[in-house]
Amino acid sequence: MNWDEFEHWGQHISSWAADYHKDIRNRPVRAQTAKGEIAAALPPAPPETGEAMETIMVDFERIVMPGITHWQHPRFFAYFPANAAPPSMLADMLITTVAAQCMLWQTSPAATEMEGVMVDWLRQALGLPDGFAGVIQDSASSATLSAVLTMREIASGWRGNKEGMSGQGRMRIYCSEEVHSSIDRACWVAGIGQDNLVKIGTGGPARMMDTAALAARIAEDRAAGYVPAGIIAITGGTGMGASDTLASVLEIAKAEGLYTHLDAAWAGAAMICPEYRKEFWEGVEGFDSIVFNPHKWLGAQFDCSVQFLKDPQHQINTLKIEPEYLRTGGDAVTNYSEWTIPLGRRFRALKLWFLMRSYGLEGLRSRIRNHVNWAHKLAERLDAHPRFEVVTQPILSLFTFRLTGVDDAGQFAFVERINDDGRIYVTQTRVGGDMVVRFQIGQFDCTIDDINTAYDVLCELAEAL
Repeated sequence: MNWDEFEHWGQHISSWAADYHKDIRNRPVRAQTAKGEIAAALPPAPPETGEAMETIMVDFERIVMPGITHWQHPRFFAYFPANAAPPSMLADMLITTVAAQCMLWQTSPAATEMEGVMVDWLRQALGLPDGFAGVIQDSASSATLSAVLTMREIASGWRGNKEGMSGQGRMRIYCSEEVHSSIDRACWVAGIGQDNLVKIGTGGPARMMDTAALAARIAEDRAAGYVPAGIIAITGGTGMGASDTLASVLEIAKAEGLYTHLDAAWAGAAMICPEYRKEFWEGVEGFDSIVFNPHKWLGAQFDCSVQFLKDPQHQINTLKIEPEYLRTGGDAVTNYSEWTIPLGRRFRALKLWFLMRSYGLEGLRSRIRNHVNWAHKLAERLDAHPRFEVVTQPILSLFTFRLTGVDDAGQFAFVERINDDGRIYVTQTRVGGDMVVRFQIGQFDCTIDDINTAYDVLCELAEAL
């Protein structure tokens, strides 16, 4: 392909993208293909000679699109959103076009310096105090792994990377039973081990970590010869929005001298609205590490996760490695690859720059406030309906409910019936061991009409059972 052809097809694909989004409500939200159907439509061997883009695009429509679950659909109420606001998508096109590898300051000064400023814009937007620095990660999973590795190194006296974990003591990480599975995986990868991730029970409407039980378990583990290494708290857990009391967790961490990490991957975005901070953010300034995902609720094209650090040097000391071919001379500069696990880095800050300049913080706040208000109103309507029972009240824009008089198998069958119908998309979770339907509002272009449609679909399918 030459650059004239690239220009032609670039224009064609941009037009296709606009048409796709304009028409997306007419598509079923979840892919309706059967297992193996897409693979069977692909040739078993690669082509020996090149093919025309016309042919490739026809096959894209014929083979790929039927197997796509439409994450940008306004009635995507499953998981959490992976939003892609139009300005962020355009920025991602420029990122791909320039194709810079932004591992060091000198490999793209604009990327490094913009990253520092964009992270600080977000620090201000979230109400974090001066002094916090940060880095753009690919996902919250990577930020959490970075934090767990830092906990491990501090607890080992900075010997783990060099000597390995043998002889460093049996370390323990503490969290609530509501944490995301990425916490478990981070402990696997870091060599801590599943058995040493201690999950504390929860209570209250927000299923917050029982801090009295946390303090008791740490004391018990120390007496038994374990090495407590850190505490991970959550604001807006994935299952039903569980949120820990941050100040209480920090009080214990300070008394025990433990490094802390806060997983606010989804709910952290809502903290650009000051009215939500007292309930979900109070005490946040005491955490050593905080992660939230602009690629969820804020609308940044995936992937774009921001990790804030009270003292970046701890993480740099954990992750920095500098072979001669990466060594640079001149004045001291920030090289963000020293803050993260991957060496290679995309120019993700550009997406944030386009996004925040295009909408402004108030434009982004309006969307979040709408989603939260609509979730409360929908939960009220469902709770008033004889076929439904709200199990957990909305935490921001996430709540759970169930069909009345139906066992767990029936709840799961109802979720499958909803998703096979195609007009909306939801998931299931468990609360107190019982299966429930999980509903989360957060897609960037969702409207009140989409919420009303969701209510109508839920009622229609429940009555048809």
